[in-house]
Amino acid sequence: MAKKRVEDIVAALAQPIVDKHLFELVDVEFVKEGANWYLRVYIDKPSGVTIDDCQVISEGLSEVLDKEDPIEQSYFLEVSSPGLERPLKKDSDFEKYKGETVEVKLFEAIEGKKVFEGELLGLADNHVELKIGNDFASFDRDKIALVRKVAKF
Repeated sequence: MAKKRVEDIVAALAQPIVDKHLFELVDVEFVKEGANWYLRVYIDKPSGVTIDDCQVISEGLSEVLDKEDPIEQSYFLEVSSPGLERPLKKDSDFEKYKGETVEVKLFEAIEGKKVFEGELLGLADNHVELKIGNDFASFDRDKIALVRKVAKF
């Protein structure tokens, strides 16, 4: 089964469980690391995610995954917070974190540079817009490998 299809199926199965507990489903990843496969489900909530929150979602999702059995190979299920430097993936993330400092990593360099940091202005016409110092930059979303919040202390 294709990796993307597994992620989409699991996201659909996880969404009602996450919604029931008033969390946000941030992302689902199905990745192979060494000899093992990992199914990672990232959740969030405004007050932050606790280990107990992860356990509740993990138990509920495990039950549904055992029943539906959408994944052929064996895997490890991990449920966690996306962390302070969470990736921005959904359109709503770009609205929610407008004004925050983000890092944009590109697949290919622009003028020798692949990583840019600045204030997120938002998403417009499938372009991520940043204010970098006194300049403005716009990056085609299809050319972006990763956008993530930057934690400043």
